[in-house]
Amino acid sequence: MSASHSSLLDRAPSAGGRVGAKPQPPTAHRLARALMPLVSGEGFSDTAIEGVKLIHSHCGHSRTPLIYEPGIFVIAQGDKIGYLGERVIHYGPGNYLVQALPLPFECETRADADTPLLGVNIAFDPLTLSELVQQMPAGVDDGRQPAPMAAVELDATMEECVLRLVDCLHDTSACRILGPGRVREVLFAALRGPQGDSLRQLVQRQGQYARIVDALEYLHRHFATALTVETLAARANMSASHFHHHFKRTTQQSPLQYLKRLRLLKARALLGQQRMNVARAASEVGYRSTSQFSREYKRYFGVSPSRG
Repeated sequence: MSASHSSLLDRAPSAGGRVGAKPQPPTAHRLARALMPLVSGEGFSDTAIEGVKLIHSHCGHSRTPLIYEPGIFVIAQGDKIGYLGERVIHYGPGNYLVQALPLPFECETRADADTPLLGVNIAFDPLTLSELVQQMPAGVDDGRQPAPMAAVELDATMEECVLRLVDCLHDTSACRILGPGRVREVLFAALRGPQGDSLRQLVQRQGQYARIVDALEYLHRHFATALTVETLAARANMSASHFHHHFKRTTQQSPLQYLKRLRLLKARALLGQQRMNVARAASEVGYRSTSQFSREYKRYFGVSPSRG
């Protein structure tokens, strides 16, 4: 699916709208009711089913940089707005986000005490995706570049699959016995949906898109080392200029922009979770100069690393 095909949902939100101002689809109410007894802490929390996380927040968050691991994000209540390059991606009740690649982007959350953010995240298991793709009819290759991140309409099939998965989370035995099958149902529905092409190409590894995916995987494994565009292009078996063009077309940022943002996001996680000092965090993510790291960190996040 091309970026142009996601334009119905890649839209700017109306200015000043409250979270609850937009009519909520009936299934969103059902999903929110099913999720509410399960959530406790803020942010993402694990469940008894591997690869399934709950999403919960009692307050909104202004536009901030982050990165999602590949997966499906279904928001039942509240609202999220993603900013990727020039694209504005709205994903709230009534649609779901398919994140095929880990892309640094910016996100705004709309929620409050009366209407907390509620949702569920289902990670992509490469083995399960591969098994499903092998058993499904081949997709039609129309030559268009798939969108690695897009919101699409939550149709009746996906709605029921997600509800069945969330209902399963209320019973420990059901999680253990039925959980993997319920996850498989969701992934199958996603493969048959508008973003199925982007997921199939992840598995089939064909064309320019697959070469960029391979380069991204290498970059994520070696982000703390000295990487150049030429190194990444060689991994993709492409010229540096050709690689730069296709990388930016896929991720909406140049290879070096992507690398810098990934390093800074990794550093923020280290500083927040491990209470690591700034110099050590800078070194761990590949910076040789702590002062340069501090400048770039503050420019990206708006606060110095010692406070962030």
